[in-house]
Amino acid sequence: ILIIAAEDGVKPQTLEVLEHIKSAEIPFIVAINKIDKPEADVTRVKNELSQNGVYLEGMGGNISYHEISAKTGQGVNELLDLILLAADLEDLKANPDAACQGVIIESKIDPRRGITAALIIKNGTLKFGDEIYTPSVRGKVKIMEDFLGRPIKQATFSSPILVVGFEELSQVGEELSTKKENT
Repeated sequence: ILIIAAEDGVKPQTLEVLEHIKSAEIPFIVAINKIDKPEADVTRVKNELSQNGVYLEGMGGNISYHEISAKTGQGVNELLDLILLAADLEDLKANPDAACQGVIIESKIDPRRGITAALIIKNGTLKFGDEIYTPSVRGKVKIMEDFLGRPIKQATFSSPILVVGFEELSQVGEELSTKKENT
């Protein structure tokens, strides 16, 4: 889900995320947020997206979108329905017993904890203590938290999590996997 603030429009960080989405060739949905603000300009956001090659449904394209307010909750249920529809159309399936596969969405050095990586699990289950690998770095899960910052022992597909334990910074967009001892 590409989230864009209706008051800010398409920013450089939005364009950076779009490049990652395009290079990974993954389907996505646009959520235009903060529609409750007086300075919100949804039409401007749609036009800026078109100018950057993102053609929304109803504007000559096939990218689904929905207008929401995370603050008031307006449109959130409809966005969730849209996500379920998109998942059905893409025939997304996952196996919790498979080796974990995920994608890094953020990586940084935390002065207190070391190298942290935010990731989304796409398949399988990641457990505390698992060896983890990307094409450029490796590590071992020393800390794992859910999206609210609560400690967890394992996470499965579609889970956004934070992991501490990489030996070096991983690259945003890199695929993450675990290596099973028996394989």
